[in-house]
Amino acid sequence: MTQSADNTELYETLQQLRRDVRAFLAEKIKEGRITPSIDTWLTKWDEDFTKELAAQGWVGMTIPTEYGGHGRTFLERFVVTEELLAVGAPVAAQWVADRQIAPSLLAHGTEEQKKEYLPRIAAGESCFAIGMSEPDSGSDLASVRTKAVQVDGGWRVTGTKVWTSGAQHSEAFFCLARTSPLDTSNRHAGLSQFLLDLRSDGVTIRPIESMSGSRHFSEVILDEVFVPDDMVFGEVGAGWKQVNSELAFERSGPERFLSSFRLFAEAVSPSPGGAGILDKGTTGRYVARLAALHGMSFAVAETLQSGGRADIPASLVKVLGTTTEGDIVDAVDTAVGDNITTDLTLATLLRAGVTQRPGFTLRGGTNEILRGVIARGLELR
Repeated sequence: MTQSADNTELYETLQQLRRDVRAFLAEKIKEGRITPSIDTWLTKWDEDFTKELAAQGWVGMTIPTEYGGHGRTFLERFVVTEELLAVGAPVAAQWVADRQIAPSLLAHGTEEQKKEYLPRIAAGESCFAIGMSEPDSGSDLASVRTKAVQVDGGWRVTGTKVWTSGAQHSEAFFCLARTSPLDTSNRHAGLSQFLLDLRSDGVTIRPIESMSGSRHFSEVILDEVFVPDDMVFGEVGAGWKQVNSELAFERSGPERFLSSFRLFAEAVSPSPGGAGILDKGTTGRYVARLAALHGMSFAVAETLQSGGRADIPASLVKVLGTTTEGDIVDAVDTAVGDNITTDLTLATLLRAGVTQRPGFTLRGGTNEILRGVIARGLELR
């Protein structure tokens, strides 16, 4: 088969998948299971909806069939992800496990860890969080103060993680901890990761209430929590290298430019009931930016599919994408101005957008830090 034929077949496969997902979501909207919202991959937790997606084969898509997954491509997962975000589906329950934990387990996990978690992730039955950020550390993961001390049969982990999305609902998280004393000449050395059960003795989870009243973030306090040796994730001391490979999955997906898409769609809709408040020039600029970001993010998915390195391209997507989705909120907010809109959907979406907007460029590494990562990466190449 020629390359051209391969590309045509792939295109048709992706387009048919997109149609199938759209039809499924349209039915769920009709049933009232989906209400348009902002940032739903972070704020809308619905484990029942996750199980419905899993039943369709749209969770754990890239997990091999021998581990209970579907053995599909990152490109197919990309298509499903875009469609879910475009309608504001409540997908927070599976997001971290599907996006980040599953591919990391495949890359660094033991056979026992893969068999324990991957089938349940694919079934929509296992929810995870990420234990990286700490108080006063910001985006500087090398400054983590959580410590893991080796004891008989395992490790005792002590420290505090913060801004941990969904921790209060999750069974476990990847915990980044220092297993060797800080070496000031190489601050990234001596870090390790653990698969830490959040139901363990010594774990205290305190939901953080935001100004909007939501509680999707949590503070996780670890007081000498025991983690058995078989729950060390990857290699002891290789935590920094592993985290960086994981962040390529976290930073490059459509959620980095589609978090405010429902607001944009409502603001430009000329249909009856649509707001239609953005002028053609403004609309065209943001359509162009979103189209470019779609292409960039899709290219990262292609790189991940081929097993290539995508840390720098992923960081670029994150910086440009989160800037765009924040600019969309600002543009709609400016267009509405001091007027009280009669479009209740627009008003609700705009309120959510303004509330969530400050976090767009912070999570997953601040854009300021990522610009440095990009600059150093390009210099080294």
